[in-house]
Amino acid sequence: MQFTSSPRGARLARRTAVRHLEQWGFPPSSDASCTVALLVAELAANAVRHGRVPGRDFLLSLVYEVRASQFRIEVSDACPDRPSADPVAPADEEESGRGLFLVDILANRWGSAPRTPVGKTVWAEYHASTTCVVET
Repeated sequence: MQFTSSPRGARLARRTAVRHLEQWGFPPSSDASCTVALLVAELAANAVRHGRVPGRDFLLSLVYEVRASQFRIEVSDACPDRPSADPVAPADEEESGRGLFLVDILANRWGSAPRTPVGKTVWAEYHASTTCVVET
């Protein structure tokens, strides 16, 4: 699916993912839907904020592998700069910078790859049976 490289496009990508999960049998209030929605939101927001190239949209691919009970989220943008494989949590007083840190916590695996002819794809995999408990 293709979305405009804007905050509105990122929100629409998240909402579209939630609708697809519901069609696959994961209600919006389920752990799987909430986690995948957050992963899509963070990757799409990063594509808009850090990967935006004027006049270019970003792409979202969402695949559910039934046998493995696994979701694969891919967000592609036109900027070739790939994220660090070891995201660091920002200081408590920082207002932003937690996106890939959250992805690192919630996804079973994630990474990035160059995209042909231009740009990159950042991907994350999440197993629906995985339970994530975040203590505060």
